[in-house]
Amino acid sequence: MKNETIQIAVLLPCFNEEKTIHEVVRTFRLALPEATIYVCNNNSTDNTKKIALNAGAIVLDEPKKGKAHAVEKLFRSISADYYILSDGDLTYDPKIAKSAIEKCKDLNADMLVGVRKSVSGQKTYRPGHHFGNWAFTKILQLIFSGSFIDVLSGYRVFSRKFVKSMPILSKGFDIEVEMTIHALSLNLTVGEFETNYYERPEGSVSKLNTFRDGLLITKTILRLLNDYKPLLIFSIATFVQLVLGILLFIPILEQFMITGMVDRFPTAFLSLGLIILSAMSFFTGLILDGITRSRLETKKIAFLQSSK
Repeated sequence: MKNETIQIAVLLPCFNEEKTIHEVVRTFRLALPEATIYVCNNNSTDNTKKIALNAGAIVLDEPKKGKAHAVEKLFRSISADYYILSDGDLTYDPKIAKSAIEKCKDLNADMLVGVRKSVSGQKTYRPGHHFGNWAFTKILQLIFSGSFIDVLSGYRVFSRKFVKSMPILSKGFDIEVEMTIHALSLNLTVGEFETNYYERPEGSVSKLNTFRDGLLITKTILRLLNDYKPLLIFSIATFVQLVLGILLFIPILEQFMITGMVDRFPTAFLSLGLIILSAMSFFTGLILDGITRSRLETKKIAFLQSSK
């Protein structure tokens, strides 16, 4: 594919970003003059849509609130060869976009994640956000064997195949986790690029809520863990139930060896029940793991059939 025929789309989901969206569109246009810039107006109550149009962006409307809904609207509505996903709050660096696209092409990658580097002297992370990002990154590395450094980054580059085969079930800022796990579960070619990360300009307000969005991301990780790693979950349940059952049974066995009698029938029944439950949990995990593998095969086929 020749460079001049490559279609690049810049995707900017926005909610009440009238203070920054004009500059974001302008700087992306300077960095990637060949790209088409799309803004998804996510039910904004200010002049985000009007300002984005005046800046030269193509604006789509998504009435359902939540970043994931806006991203899904952009993914389903726009066709291109490569996609850049960023935010409309002027915290990411558009100047790095061209080199990110080139890296994605060179690696033949399906997703690149922008690793945020805070600009010296600026308050880029609110209290708790930096730790939360580190914690969620470590959890995903442990469970899904990924090597990403910044899984909650909203600055990403995608191939057409990724965008057109990505099933989006999340609703808000947990979309980044869902995209990351989707890529890791299908063993897609992924990578990272470094980008400066700036504090919001004065008058621009963050839509993130430390505790609410932290809980949402935690729920999403647990849901996706259940979807992609059921054998792990049920193996843990099996181990806990089996150990408890054995611990409860040991004193009963000791009493029987000494007296030849069993006096603690409720405990004996509870022990037996836990051991039976452990066996059932294990086989349930095996069955669900088979179903998961079948679902992953279906997703892989859908991915491979998504033409570039």
